Amino acid sequence: MLKILTTQLQGLFQRLGNAEEENIEDTARLLAQAAIGEGHVYFACFGEFEAILTHASNELEPFAKVRNLTDVSELTPADRVCIFTPLATDEAAIAVAATLSVPFAVVASENKKNPSNTLFEEAYTYVNLHVRGGLIPSETGERLVQPDLFAALFAYEAIKLSYDEMLAGE
Repeated sequence: MLKILTTQLQGLFQRLGNAEEENIEDTARLLAQAAIGEGHVYFACFGEFEAILTHASNELEPFAKVRNLTDVSELTPADRVCIFTPLATDEAAIAVAATLSVPFAVVASENKKNPSNTLFEEAYTYVNLHVRGGLIPSETGERLVQPDLFAALFAYEAIKLSYDEMLAGE
C-alpha cells in the first residue's frame, strides 16, 4: 500500500506542477506586490486548509508579511489576499471573496459536479489543485486517502519558493 500511496502522490504533484506552473508563478507575483510595498499578505484558509496558515506562520522560514485574514475592513490597497479552500464551491470562501476590495488569489480544487466556479471568475490568479477524490481504491470500490491538504501544501511551497525568490531580487 505504501508504494501505491507514494506513486499516487507523485502523480498528483507532477500533474499539479506541470499544469499550474504559470498560475503558481502569477500567484507569487501577485502576493509579492504587497510584500515589496507597504502591504501585507493575508491568508484566508478554510476547513483543513487552516493548517497552511499555521505552517506559513510557524515554519523555520515563515512566509514574509503573512497575516490571518480576520477582518476585511483592515485591508489597505497595498494588501493582497490568498484564499486556500479544498473546493472552489466552498460557500464561506465565496462569501469572503465577494467582500474583498483588493486583488486576491485562490488555491482550490474544482468540483467536477458543479462546473460553475465563482472563485475562478473573481480571482486575479487561481491555482487548481487537481484533486479528484481519494487516491487508493479499497476492496469495496471506495477511494481512500483524500490528498487535498497534501496538494495544498505542495502548492503553498511552490508559491513560497517563487515569492521568496522575488523578494530576494527586489
